[in-house]
Amino acid sequence: MSYRPIITNVREASSNEKSGLYEFIINLADGTECRAFYNRFPEWKMTNISRLQKTPCPVCRKDFICKCMESFTGELEQQIVENQWIDKALAH
Repeated sequence: MSYRPIITNVREASSNEKSGLYEFIINLADGTECRAFYNRFPEWKMTNISRLQKTPCPVCRKDFICKCMESFTGELEQQIVENQWIDKALAH
């Protein structure tokens, strides 16, 4: 069975509105938390994503730094756009 990340919440961690750079914390259904960096100009685009070290990686089960979440960038971006997570995060 392959891993399928499902976003349950997105919140803004920091931003630099002048340069259009944003950092969001993404919570997944399995309890995993990720940090995603976005550039707003010319349109919203994820530039980097990494797993926060609170739980082992759901893909490789490592308890330290890995790059597994990078392979799910497209799927996570699609969920963020479809569910308007960025708009919801910026509204709070």
